[in-house]
Amino acid sequence: MVPIRYNVRSLIVRKVTTAATAGGLALVVFVFAAAQMLGEGAKRAMVSSGRDDTVIILRKGSDNELSSGIAGEYKTLGDRPEVAKISGVGVIGEVIIVITAEVIGGDEGATSNVLVRGMPAEGFAYRPEATIVSGRLPKPGTNEVIVGRAISGKFKGVGPGESFDLRRNRPLQVVGEFAAGGSSYESEVWGDRDVIGKAVGRENSVSSARVRLTDPGKFEPFRLSVEGDKNFSLKAMREQDYYEKQSAGTAGFLTILGTGIAILFAIAAMIGAAITMNGAVANRTREIGTLRALGFSRLAILSSFVFEAIFLALIGGVVGLSFVMLLSLKTFRVMNFATFSDIVIRFQPTVGVVVSSLVFAVVMGLLGGLVPAIRAARVSPVEAMRGLDQA
Repeated sequence: MVPIRYNVRSLIVRKVTTAATAGGLALVVFVFAAAQMLGEGAKRAMVSSGRDDTVIILRKGSDNELSSGIAGEYKTLGDRPEVAKISGVGVIGEVIIVITAEVIGGDEGATSNVLVRGMPAEGFAYRPEATIVSGRLPKPGTNEVIVGRAISGKFKGVGPGESFDLRRNRPLQVVGEFAAGGSSYESEVWGDRDVIGKAVGRENSVSSARVRLTDPGKFEPFRLSVEGDKNFSLKAMREQDYYEKQSAGTAGFLTILGTGIAILFAIAAMIGAAITMNGAVANRTREIGTLRALGFSRLAILSSFVFEAIFLALIGGVVGLSFVMLLSLKTFRVMNFATFSDIVIRFQPTVGVVVSSLVFAVVMGLLGGLVPAIRAARVSPVEAMRGLDQA
């Protein structure tokens, strides 16, 4: 086994090429980890919106609240034995719509989609994680709304003390701002169900219904009773499972897109690493010959150069991860593919992201350094020593 200090000394001596190669690998790891963190951020924001003891009810055939429609008879669902009473109410119905709003600070005339949720007065109680951070709750039966802090002030009129049109001549007045533990709720506007429903022609129906179970373990009996009731055409899902399914499209898109870009960068980085290691082999032919003459086997030489390439990749990986962690302080606006509205997410670092990024770096180092390592192992000690004599 060739001493490790030999490889460390070699990297230090070639500090310029070492820094350039490590920098390229660091950039790749930065992009790869950022994509993973975005995917995790989207998943975390949406899944954290759900509870395992809350059930969301949609019309059969609907994939999300926006495309669902339930008639007024849903109210009888709150009378079932598995359902708990929240603020004296067993079930709440909500109206979900998406409006177009002008983005503040973007290109002139740039617009994006904002989700507006019409809920009854008990809707806030169904989400104990939601708290008012400024202003107050809207008064029931009025056009007052509150806005999630993730989008507050990011769109024209969508901020405390401002107003925006739900439909032409249907203004909504923002009277407060709320937080919801970093969940996707913070990217919504909440107002009165009846007012919002009337404005969009949905006085007699809702998009979805929610119930809180007395025990999460009673979900299956409740689901079977709802979906088996021939008076309805409804399906029931745990709220947590619903939001996890909703996050799959957005999280998957971000992860695949970022990983694809990272792979393209990785190819360039591996080529750079291979060129660096090939140059190292060419410049160290005599050293390699001397090592072979001292009795080190081809396998020992091969292992030494592979180790050097992996060590170099790990340096780049650690540097890339160090910089990408700074992104966790930033938020990022993306589209929720389920509702086509914007949600604001954070780059979410996890142990899985760190481990997968370091593994990715090691694979790059291995693939980039393997061919030069094989070349080094094939150096003939006799020819290397002859070159030393001629010098």
